[in-house]
Amino acid sequence: MFTTRPELVGSHGMVSSTHWLASQSGMAALEAGGNAFDAAVAAGLVLQVVEPHMNGPGGEVPIVAWSERDQRPFVMCGQGASPRAATIDAFVDDGLDLVPGTGLLPACVPGAFGAWMLLLRDHGTLRLRDVMRYAIEYAGGGFPLGRPAAYTIAGVRDLFVEHWPTSRDAWLPDGDVPTPLAMFRNPALARTYDRLVTEAEQASADRDGQIEAARRVFYEGFVARAIVEFAETPVMDVTGRPHRGLLGYDDLRDWRATVEEPVSLDYRGFTVLKPGPWSQGPVFLQQLALLDGFDLEGMDVASPELVHVVTECAKLAFADREAYYGDPAWGDVPLDTLLSAEYADERRALVTDMADAGGLRPGRPDGRSPQLPTAPVVGDAESDSSAVGEPTLDRSGRVAGDTCHLDVADRFGNLVAATPSGGWLQSSPVVPELGFALGTRGQMFWLDRDHPNALAPGKRPRTTLTPSLALRAGAPYLAFGTPGGDQQDQWSLLFFLRHVHHGRNLQEAIDAPAWHTSHFPSSFYPRQADPGALHIESRVGDEALAALRERGHRLRVEDPWSLGRLCAVSRGADGTLRAGANPRGMQGYAVGR
Repeated sequence: MFTTRPELVGSHGMVSSTHWLASQSGMAALEAGGNAFDAAVAAGLVLQVVEPHMNGPGGEVPIVAWSERDQRPFVMCGQGASPRAATIDAFVDDGLDLVPGTGLLPACVPGAFGAWMLLLRDHGTLRLRDVMRYAIEYAGGGFPLGRPAAYTIAGVRDLFVEHWPTSRDAWLPDGDVPTPLAMFRNPALARTYDRLVTEAEQASADRDGQIEAARRVFYEGFVARAIVEFAETPVMDVTGRPHRGLLGYDDLRDWRATVEEPVSLDYRGFTVLKPGPWSQGPVFLQQLALLDGFDLEGMDVASPELVHVVTECAKLAFADREAYYGDPAWGDVPLDTLLSAEYADERRALVTDMADAGGLRPGRPDGRSPQLPTAPVVGDAESDSSAVGEPTLDRSGRVAGDTCHLDVADRFGNLVAATPSGGWLQSSPVVPELGFALGTRGQMFWLDRDHPNALAPGKRPRTTLTPSLALRAGAPYLAFGTPGGDQQDQWSLLFFLRHVHHGRNLQEAIDAPAWHTSHFPSSFYPRQADPGALHIESRVGDEALAALRERGHRLRVEDPWSLGRLCAVSRGADGTLRAGANPRGMQGYAVGR
């Protein structure tokens, strides 16, 4: 079948990411003798430079990986916690019923840098400067600013000019919106990265010592001090009023990235591994458990029957996400039951031949009563999605901003999947000394005290970030993922199903038509929902669209190549490495040999 590019095949290494410069930087680390973990860190730091509307040093990253040395998978949590001062009372007393999606109020501890440093120290082989040099060179020497980034800057130009002067100075050189694909520089970020490396090398001659010193400099040194000082300045946000941030020095000093066991589900000879319920990762597994009762092989790759079944199962799984997911350190999330075959059998019975266009229908695992949020849901998902929160694709299919993804496979047998996000240039003003913005992940908390994802000091918000790893017959096989907020575990599910059930190779599975539902509240301010809505690429064909309408789906027909930005790498039992990357967005590429 036709694909937009070939599936790559080789034996030395493969890197797939949402930007070609990050992929090539990761490959350069592999060529320099590094492993998949070195390559992931190099690529991840470059993504912070070249996709600034998608992620930044002020954001976060979950990582799921396989260590060939340790013969085990692991999850690394780079999701920062909420500040000590972030209480529900603090927001309610200010007249707010939702955590804003922009400004300084929703900032959590920036977790990405700590996670990258922990991954590099414990699993990488290269030295700090060797992996940071690519990001430093691009930030200081320049890189072609992609069209999506330029469009995003144009969309928030007035906000920068009127209210966020530090962002104006950083992103509007000479007062003008940057020309798409023209060389762009971020000298303040280059100085920040270079100073981190220099102070780390001054602190220690030892590789591990330098990496740990860099972490301390970020969370206890000049970076932390600049963040805290800037957070004390009120800035305008989506509420229409200026607010100070809540991050304090102690919040940064005391935070650490952590290593956890993945959540897993066995499915058709594969073991799929995801981060825990502080992400939305388990919802991927819940969908698989539900779909295990259907004859997916008997349905065409984009047939109305397959689209319908997958969509209806997504509605049920995401309803449970809304009712039960949250930081497991703050409450008991009934994952064993949610992922059990018995629970899936019970829930699967709710799927009929007609689309559910009503409200959310969470289950009652272990007899529990669901805790759906009581805060208002504003608007619907068909309204403008490019103004606040985590914009993904606008109605024209143009990328306006969202998240990044990267996957790496090396010749040693290691696999890495990571989904960096947050610290978007359009969501919070630039910290001028540092050249990057703080994150706004706190907007994912609810101000409902009884909800599992209720805001609390020191708690992780339940994010949408959700990289994926799959073992085959117990051996590391596949790393994959996509940006896209609530759509991540819908678009990546389609990829996985096509690969497993329909025999599509990585690139074929990526290129096939995509769809998703926005039936449930968005995880991002202002928490929009569009009950019964099904967003689907037009290239499924008029006949399929008509059949879906007959089943009761409220269609939002999207442009033919507009949904998803998937990446994937795999390792065969014979050591053969493969990779694919998404053509949508015109930036993602896989490289390898």
